[in-house]
Amino acid sequence: MIDWLSRSPARPSIAPLETDQAARLAEIHAHAFARSWNSIDFERMLADRAIIGDGLFIGRDGVVQGFCLSRTVLDEAEILTIAIMPGLRGKGYSRALLEKHLEALRLRRVASVHLEVDEGNVPARALYRRFGFVETGRRAGYYQKADGSHATALTMTLAL
Repeated sequence: MIDWLSRSPARPSIAPLETDQAARLAEIHAHAFARSWNSIDFERMLADRAIIGDGLFIGRDGVVQGFCLSRTVLDEAEILTIAIMPGLRGKGYSRALLEKHLEALRLRRVASVHLEVDEGNVPARALYRRFGFVETGRRAGYYQKADGSHATALTMTLAL
């Protein structure tokens, strides 16, 4: 989306997610992953007090364009998923979303954050490395791709 006054990409806003946004999250997730979660999955997660969910909003229409979900346990968190609508990828919105999400985790006194990422997802790996995540392991055949083949997951960790 373009801000027509400045001709630059619109500034995103990041806000906590609500259960009534579950259907939209499922739609975004389906664009990003071969094995996506449905709206009931998202409703359940967002109702869980251990889950932190942040949404990416661009413009004034109030429609979620991306999101990040983490589960917290004591002083650790696991990023469960992060997804952005396809037309908005590569524009820096993921960086803004992850930065705000990590700040929300810090405010909850989270000391370390873990995640898994498809070894072949070069943009996501680059994003995580920019924030200081380091590779801590590999899970061969962890992800099932749309064609039925399997991909290796890299596990990564960030100390906050």
